[in-house]
Amino acid sequence: MTYLITGATGGFGGYALNFLKELVPVSDIYALVRSEENGEALKAAGFNVRVGDYADAESMKKALQGIDRLLFVSGAPGNRQEEHGNVVAAAKEAGVSYIAYTSFAGADKATSPLAADHIFTEKLIEEAGIAHTFLRNNWYLENEMPIIGAALNGGKFVYAAEDGKTGWALKREYAKVAAKAVSGAEYPSILELSGTPVSYSVLAEALKKATGKAFEIVKAEDQDFIDNLVSGGLPRPVAEMFLSFQYDIKNNQLDVVSNDFEKALGKPLTSLEAGIKELLG
Repeated sequence: MTYLITGATGGFGGYALNFLKELVPVSDIYALVRSEENGEALKAAGFNVRVGDYADAESMKKALQGIDRLLFVSGAPGNRQEEHGNVVAAAKEAGVSYIAYTSFAGADKATSPLAADHIFTEKLIEEAGIAHTFLRNNWYLENEMPIIGAALNGGKFVYAAEDGKTGWALKREYAKVAAKAVSGAEYPSILELSGTPVSYSVLAEALKKATGKAFEIVKAEDQDFIDNLVSGGLPRPVAEMFLSFQYDIKNNQLDVVSNDFEKALGKPLTSLEAGIKELLG
């Protein structure tokens, strides 16, 4: 059996590779990278390397030859539907027997602009007739580090999502389920991977407990939210993107209740307080 993980040089893919090598022989694991140079460290760690780019259909066909099971980490927004189409078409042509795909929380009901590409990709995989698990990942706790950093450095925890709730968990926890899925764990075709949804006010209190620091918790208007992140060093276009995430959360796009995550992991998720401590080192 052969296994390929895409996005292998990224944070999620890197975690997944390291978890997967504990489950299957490392000699059977392939890592997808965009260039030979990018794959040098992975080769040194014992992984096989394949070179491919989602935007290059021919490179994906070559990369997936001889691969049985694929962990398909979703690409960056932009031309994602076309690029994901290249991956699924290549997987079908290569005879890939199974795909674990990192999707969006509650994708079948989501109205977030972020969800559209994932809904499209789920449909492509289903239509290709390839066995699959859609890993409908909620929000990485790591995504909140700009807000957390601004609070610790500037004395204000500022958010604009009102009372919207998010099912935060650590990226490594999502990646461990992904590795288990591609290794052959008996999972259903859809896993709603969500921590217990809570509001930003709860996250802020967890930050206070994790650090012992006092700061003001501010439910802000849009511009104040952006200005706070910019003052903390985030470029304005990035801060504006973070505001769009706040809108999704305010609109309950990540308020997904499910026990799939803990069942798939086989243990409780890391608490917000412990997760924050881990991320802050």
